[in-house]
Amino acid sequence: MSSKVIGYIRVSTDKQADQGVSLDAQRQKLDAYATLYDLELVDVVVETGSAKTLNRDGLQGVLTRLRAGEAEGLLVAKLDRLTRSVADLGTLVDTYFQSSALLSVSEQIDTRSAAGRLVLNVLASVSQWERETISERTATAMQHKKANGEYTGGKAPYGFVLIDGTLVEDEQEQRILETVAKYRAKGLSYRRMAQIMAEEGIVSRVGKPFAHQQLARMAA
Repeated sequence: MSSKVIGYIRVSTDKQADQGVSLDAQRQKLDAYATLYDLELVDVVVETGSAKTLNRDGLQGVLTRLRAGEAEGLLVAKLDRLTRSVADLGTLVDTYFQSSALLSVSEQIDTRSAAGRLVLNVLASVSQWERETISERTATAMQHKKANGEYTGGKAPYGFVLIDGTLVEDEQEQRILETVAKYRAKGLSYRRMAQIMAEEGIVSRVGKPFAHQQLARMAA
């Protein structure tokens, strides 16, 4: 007797395509897998949204139906259609897929067996490691660019202008920074500095007198 499963399809945008995984492609994979392994695909739930959270209406509806016994398992084309988080995947496995099965076409996972559960956990851990490694490399690259005066996003810091992606000193703003440093060396408070600079007509980028908080950040 064939097992009843509910298919779940997710895309991130309403354009019905996410990194080459279209709705039609996912549906074809589910149909082919169900036929090959004698599964009864009782329904296919389609959802548009990010995998950053499990609080998605379509997914929660499927999980509720599994708990109610409408089907014996959940079938997805790929694990990342379900979630991209190892923690969330672990929650799903512990909470829902002890009594119900999780089946994934691409990874050939079927948690109805101990071997399937082991493969699931290994793949999830490797996937998380890969994402964290990419994140670390990106952070290192950004730090290197910043150390070399290269633009890394946002406004150019005071005293510099952005030219062709590189931070270049602005002579006028550098002179103002030198003035702040000079007043600071004399022991003036930032409030007193702001008052003196306003009297001297020294203004910020937007043409307004400097606030003492701005001067404190500039001197940091």
